[in-house]
Amino acid sequence: MSRLFSINDSLTNRISFYHLVLLLASLPFDMFYSHLILVSYTLHTIIHLQKSSIKPIFNSQMYVLQAVFMVTVLCAIYSTDRPGAGTEIGRRIAILLIPILFSLNPCDIKKYRDRLFLSYSIVCTLTVLYLYADALVTLRHFNLPYSMLFSSNFANHNFSEPINMHATFFSMQIALALVFFLSMLMKEPSRSKRMLYLTGCLILIAGIVQLSSKSVFVALFLIINIAVPWFLLESSKRIRYLLISASLSILIVAGILYSKTFNERYVTELTTDLSPAKKGDILDSRLARWHVILDLIKKKPIIGYGTGTEVGLLHDAFFKNKLYNSFLHNLNAHNEYLSFLIKSGIIGLFVYLANLVFGLQVSIKNRNLLFFSFMLIIATVSCSENILDVDKGVIYYAFFYSLFIFSTEDEIQVKKQQKKHKYSSPGATNTAIGPSLLQS
Repeated sequence: MSRLFSINDSLTNRISFYHLVLLLASLPFDMFYSHLILVSYTLHTIIHLQKSSIKPIFNSQMYVLQAVFMVTVLCAIYSTDRPGAGTEIGRRIAILLIPILFSLNPCDIKKYRDRLFLSYSIVCTLTVLYLYADALVTLRHFNLPYSMLFSSNFANHNFSEPINMHATFFSMQIALALVFFLSMLMKEPSRSKRMLYLTGCLILIAGIVQLSSKSVFVALFLIINIAVPWFLLESSKRIRYLLISASLSILIVAGILYSKTFNERYVTELTTDLSPAKKGDILDSRLARWHVILDLIKKKPIIGYGTGTEVGLLHDAFFKNKLYNSFLHNLNAHNEYLSFLIKSGIIGLFVYLANLVFGLQVSIKNRNLLFFSFMLIIATVSCSENILDVDKGVIYYAFFYSLFIFSTEDEIQVKKQQKKHKYSSPGATNTAIGPSLLQS
């Protein structure tokens, strides 16, 4: 464990590394800690700023990372809810700040990326274990049977309540940790270390099921059964993995369907959410809310209503359409794509979609499983949540997107230089065709 946090680098870079470790470790907990560490990292970066180590700030990749924030600022100009616009800009400031900090800070992120993810994954695993321990202590305190651990009293938001985290946002975090452990499990030659990674995977899978986030579960199902073998394995190993992963997936799905609690959460609630509004319904389905939202979008489809206007508009619209549960709980769109359409219209949605496509293209081009998984999780959860209207969602999006782009940038440059060197160096042609000629 000491080797995990002991790096051979300058004092400035070591402090930067420890800041990033702490920031990642704080993600599953109260936003106060994340903000405090981010402020400290900002001050440290400014104090030790060196002109020679500054990476390019004005380039296409930086514009992509900050595009969502720029749209937010531009749409605030015509917003009818200025206080709401100001709040939303303040909440999304991390999307502007974090890429700049990575550009200014001299620490080589690519060099320590695996260590950062290992420490992050360990924290996520320990957090899931803590939540299970807290649930078991609660059951014992009230003399309840341990079988109640798999009841609705300890599923979804009730499971993550001790750390005051939304179940879906915590699921997003541990999903990324699970993919990292799985990728390390595939590469690790040591049997003892493979057992540790496998144990971590099983704990995190249990946490995913317990948290019962449907969108994250779907994303992980695709990642584990399709992305992992495509990115990491070949030929016979790929087939063997597919047989094992498909068998385990079937067992997990069967267990979910067998359990009354998880069946209701994953199947019944999904069916209800995608059902049209019915007279006398106490709870409003998401589909019913989305119909109301689409009616609002049709009135201003190009540029939307402006930053910060979503909740106020929907509050009135839900009341007029007799969706009283949504009205009383002051719900937002619960869909990031529709949220962009409401506030910034087709233009804003296009920017967000282009942002997602860019990340997916870079991850596929570099065969980066973790980056691809992150983008797929963001794209999938955006169908059911307003990721960028919640502090933890903003930090998750801004930090990991920046981390992947800046740690992948070097890989892209190295490949370009290797390709250029291959075709421009003297004798390159002879080197390339020499072996084939000798073989013939």
